[in-house]
Amino acid sequence: MTSILLCGAFGRMGKNVADFASASNKAVVSAGVDVSAPTYDAAFPVFSSLDDVTEQFDVIVDFSHHTAVRQVTETAVAKGVPAVIAATGHDDAEKDLIRKASLSVPVFYSGNMSLGINLLIDLAKTAARTLGSDFDIEIVEEHHNRKADAPSGTALMIADAINSDERFRYVYDRHSSSSPRKKDEIGIHSVRGGNIVGEHEVIFAGESEVIRISHSAASRMVFAEGAVNAACWIVGKEPGLYGMSDMIRSRGI
Repeated sequence: MTSILLCGAFGRMGKNVADFASASNKAVVSAGVDVSAPTYDAAFPVFSSLDDVTEQFDVIVDFSHHTAVRQVTETAVAKGVPAVIAATGHDDAEKDLIRKASLSVPVFYSGNMSLGINLLIDLAKTAARTLGSDFDIEIVEEHHNRKADAPSGTALMIADAINSDERFRYVYDRHSSSSPRKKDEIGIHSVRGGNIVGEHEVIFAGESEVIRISHSAASRMVFAEGAVNAACWIVGKEPGLYGMSDMIRSRGI
């Protein structure tokens, strides 16, 4: 059974990961890290810093905050264990820390841990290749009113997958422009409100028809399941940077 060190243990996603792991027969959370420790009770010891952790673990799962990535990756490298980076909102410098850590240990990094979202990405890539430049592409994402980063990491994942040849530029709002839309744009739009778990839609708009590919997360547990599966899968892998598509391909999905 895979032993997990859970960063962000008392956050919304941390609690879901702990619940999913406890109900599964594949993983167990041996310890947690959270800045709120010891405010809440947990079924496992929770520390306020990674430096304080005394328990043994096989893999780190990080659902805390993007600014914690330096300490997470440094701990993974120092301990020689893999890391699953599931937090979002990393800037370029933080992404560079992830890439550097992957030279020493296996790192699983994804802006979204849902199998369905990663299927949407593949479908969007296929649609973009098939439809060509005759269709305008817009991405709309919706999340709860407590989400800090915008656009979502998933929206950027979708855009980057479509734009693998870098022929598009991203437009994040249109209120400051009074000119018509250009063909080399991908529009990316964010909605924040209530307790929306996660909604993503890719719109391909042509002259005579519109194609929409969408994904709706009904529960955060879908992301917890993906993170635990990633944690179990990456243990024993060679150093490198892995993502959901690697795990999907390895399982023949």
